[in-house]
Amino acid sequence: MESKKKIVITDCDHPDINPELEVMLGSDYDLELEQCLSETDLINKCQNAEGLINQYAPLTRKVLESLPNLKVISRYGVGFDNVDIDAAAELGIQVCNVPDYGVEEVSDHAMALAFNLTRKINLLSNAVKRNHWDFQIAAPIRRLNKLTIGVVGLGRIGTAFAKKASAMGWNVIGYDKNNTTQFYQTTLEELCQVSDVISIHLPLNEETHHLFNKRLFKLMKSSSIIINTSRGPLISETDLIEALENNEIAGAALDVLETEPPPEDYKLFDFDQVILTPHSAWYSEEASYDLKRKAAEEVLTYLCNKKVRYPVNNPISVGGSHV
Repeated sequence: MESKKKIVITDCDHPDINPELEVMLGSDYDLELEQCLSETDLINKCQNAEGLINQYAPLTRKVLESLPNLKVISRYGVGFDNVDIDAAAELGIQVCNVPDYGVEEVSDHAMALAFNLTRKINLLSNAVKRNHWDFQIAAPIRRLNKLTIGVVGLGRIGTAFAKKASAMGWNVIGYDKNNTTQFYQTTLEELCQVSDVISIHLPLNEETHHLFNKRLFKLMKSSSIIINTSRGPLISETDLIEALENNEIAGAALDVLETEPPPEDYKLFDFDQVILTPHSAWYSEEASYDLKRKAAEEVLTYLCNKKVRYPVNNPISVGGSHV
C-alpha cells in the first residue's frame, strides 16, 4: 500500500488537535504533531511535508529553502510575522492565515480592558482586598459617554471594536491607512492628541514595529490610556514605561508583550495602572475550535487544488521541489 503524504503541525500551545485530525479523515494525508522551536528543528522534523500548520516557529527563508516538498503553510491566527512571506512567494509556497476566528473575542477583550481601566476596577478591587474602603482613591473617573475612543487599525477586529464602543455611546474616531469605514478618520497624530482611550488593532511589520513610541506618547493626553490586543512590538515598552513614570499617560492594558512570557523582573509589573493578560484575548472554546479547524482546512484545501479562503501571498510558481 502506498504510504500517505505528510502534513506537519510545526508547533502549537494547545494539547487537543482533534479538530485538525477530523479535517484530515478520509484524505491522502497523515498529520504529525511536532514542537519545533528553531530553524534546525523545523528543517529536521518537517522534511517531506507538503503542508505545515504553524503557530510560533520561525519559518525563515533558510527553513523554506530546506523543505523542497513544501507547498502550503497555514498559520494559527491572524498575524504572520514569523513567516518570510516574500521567500514563500518566490518559492511557490502558498501562505494562509485565519483572520476571522476570534473577531468577537478580541474586540470583546479590548472592550473589557477599556471598561476596567476607565472605571478603575482593578485599582478599587485591590484596595478593598487590603481593607481600604474608599471610592475616592479612584478619582477622577469620567462619565464614559463623554470619552473619545481612538481606534488604530480598522480591519475586522478594529471595526468590531469600534462598533461596540459606538454602541456604548463613546465618540469613536479611527486611523487606518488602507480602510475607510463609517467612523470618522483622522491622522494618527491627531488621534493621539484627542483620544481618551486608544485601542490598537494592527498587524506587525517593519512599518508598524514600535509605532507607538516616545513621539506619540508625548502627544497623548496625560489622562489617556492605551490598549494593545494585537502584537507586543507595536509598542516600545521602554518608551511606554518612561511615559507612565513621567505621567505622560494614565495607564495601559496589554494582552500582548514584546517578550512573552515576560521575565520575573518585568518593569510593567510595578504599575497599578497597568493591566496585563497572557495573550488570551483570542480565546473562547468556540474560537479555539474554529481556529484549529480552519487552519487545517486551508492546508488540505490547497493540497486538493482548490481555492483557499484566506491567502496572504501570491506564489510566483507552483509549490514543491523548489530548491
